Formats: sequence, C-alpha cells, structure tokens
Amino acid sequence: MSEPEPEFSLVRDPVLVLLRKLSLVPQRGLGAGRRTIILVAITWLPIMVWAVFTGQLRPIQGESIIRHLGVHVRCLLAIPLLVLSEPVAERYMGLIVGNFHLSGLVRAEDRHAFSTILRRVERLRDSKIAWGIMLVIVVAAALTGSRMALLEDYDALAWGQHAAGIDFGAMWALYVGRPIFLFLILEWLWRLALTWTLFWRLAKTELQLVAPHPDRVGGLGFLQLHTLAFNPVVLAISSVFSVAVAHRILVHGAKIKEYEVHFVLLISVLVVLFLLPLTAFARRLWRLLMLAQFQYGTLAGRHVRGLHERWVDRRKIEDDILSAPEIGPAADVATLYGMGTKVLLVPLGKLQVASLILAAAIPPAIVAAIQVPFKDVLNRILGMIT
Repeated sequence: MSEPEPEFSLVRDPVLVLLRKLSLVPQRGLGAGRRTIILVAITWLPIMVWAVFTGQLRPIQGESIIRHLGVHVRCLLAIPLLVLSEPVAERYMGLIVGNFHLSGLVRAEDRHAFSTILRRVERLRDSKIAWGIMLVIVVAAALTGSRMALLEDYDALAWGQHAAGIDFGAMWALYVGRPIFLFLILEWLWRLALTWTLFWRLAKTELQLVAPHPDRVGGLGFLQLHTLAFNPVVLAISSVFSVAVAHRILVHGAKIKEYEVHFVLLISVLVVLFLLPLTAFARRLWRLLMLAQFQYGTLAGRHVRGLHERWVDRRKIEDDILSAPEIGPAADVATLYGMGTKVLLVPLGKLQVASLILAAAIPPAIVAAIQVPFKDVLNRILGMIT
C-alpha cells in the first residue's frame, strides 16, 4: 500500500478549531476574510463609534482620533495583514512540503518517516503549553504595559489621560486592540519557529540531494518560496513600528535622522529573523559540498586522465566513462565538477531576500518621505537590495 501524499498546515491550529466550534469560520477553509472583518469590527469600530458620540472625530481639535495613526494602522492594516497571511502561508507551505516527494528528494521507503515528521510538528503546533505561554504573555503585557504606553505616547493614546483616568477609546485600544495584535504576532512567531523545526528535522533525514543540481542547493531551491509566506507578516510588524515614529515626527516635531539607526536595525532584524528557518539545512548542504569535492573531483580526474592516456599517449583504455568517441564529454564533466563544488549553504535567492527587504523597508520609507525627498529614500532602499 503506497503512502498517501503528505499534507501539512501551519495555520490549522487550536485557534482555528475554536473559531469553527463557535461558527465564526466555515468548517472548510480558513475564513480569513470573515475573520478580518470581525477583528476590525472588534478592535477599530467601537473606538470610532465612541469618537463620533464624544466629538473626538473632529480633525480641528488637537485630541481628534484622526491624529492617532497608530490605532488606525494597527487595526486597519496590521491585524488584517496578519490574518490574511494565513491562506498565503497555507498555500506556499503546502507546495513546499508536497515538492519533497514530487522532486524525488524523499525515497519511497522513507515516505512514512517523512509523514511522521509532519505529524509531530503539527502536534507541536497544537501544544497547550505553547498556547498557554502566549496567552500569559498577552495578559501580562496588557496589565503591565498600559501605563507605559500612555506615558510614552507610543501611538498617540494620550487622548485618554485625564483626571478621571483613561476614557473608553484609550481603554479599548489598550485592552482590546493591542492584545489582539500582540497575540497575532506571537502566533506568527510560533509558526516561524515551527517552520524552522520542520526544516531542521527534515534536514536530518536521508534526503536525495544532488550536488550539481542547477539550483546550487542540491535540489532544495523550492524552499525559497518560504519567504513569500511571511512577507505580509513582515510588512505588518514594520508598519506598526514605523507609524510610531511617524507620530513623533508629525506631532512632536522629531527628526527622521534620530530614527535612522532604529529603522536599519528593524529591517535587518526582520530580514534575518524570517530567513532563519532556511539555515536549518546548512549542515546538510555543507556535508554535500564536502562530499562533492571528493566525488566529482575523482570523477573529473578519472575522465581527464583517461582522455589524456587515450588521445595523447595513444594507449588503449577501456573505461565506461570514455565510451563516447569524441573529446567533447570532458566539457560536461568539467561542468558537473564546477556545479557540484559550488553548493550554497542556504537555499536563498536574491528575489526572496529583496522581497523581504521591501516588505520591511516600505513603511520606514513612507515615514522618511515626510522629511526626505522620496527619490533619495528609494535610492537607499534599492542600494540595500542590490
């Protein structure tokens, strides 16, 4: 009996199961669009309704809700991006896992072990301990971080500071909007860790890697799709950080130069963090490279030596590698040797790195354009990519 085609999901976790039980999402599919509407209605709409009835919506007033960019970006951009990223991750991670079989990297006799690895990672995905820790972090952050958020005016929540305490709008943003956003971020960081765990366990199996493969990573080039699954998440995180800086520039008169180092660190950390899972294959690819040095070096030496003895020394040599009567195949062996001894240690492409950099750099670029000509900002971003 043949092993069924592998299936794997990063996003069909206990939260989705709970939402299905509550009939908030359909039994089939992820219901990302519906959940996005629900979360916007929960996090942003009550604040806007409150603003209408209390006069906080008028842009003329200094305390207008219109000026609180952090609330709008978090609720209308970042949270929807984090939810709508799930179908993207489901699609690309499914393609990646399925291609291990289709590409011949997994031997027929190893398919059961391959499926076992997938199931173990999914059980880890559903770990009650992991989800419990995330909930504790969210609750602790909501209870201990609210006062700091108000004092620092991180995303313009200062509208809620008055003698009686914080008003409804600030309270809703602090105790509903922020916790939901933080929970979604932790959820995606957990998925990133699961991806690294999956790749690390697969790297320990007997994958049929071939050193001279044109993708220069033994046939693992399709793993570059991994970054596409996380690009919207990177954009969401960068947007929330950047809008805080935008508020300081627009409201408090800060200068963009004060935050250049912060933006560079933000982009660097996000790019490195979301590329980390691909390093799980580094040791395996290093072994492949070292082995190729011997195998293809021996093959090339045997071929060239045989050609020399046959065509220069005029000796009769019986060797299968010399079965072709012309000298041309020597070029093919040289190509094999050149490709086999140039294996990269990480399945990484320029397009994938560029897409991550763009996702991380676009929000800072928009903020920088407030004070710096957009052409100069664009040139700096292109310089980072190229």
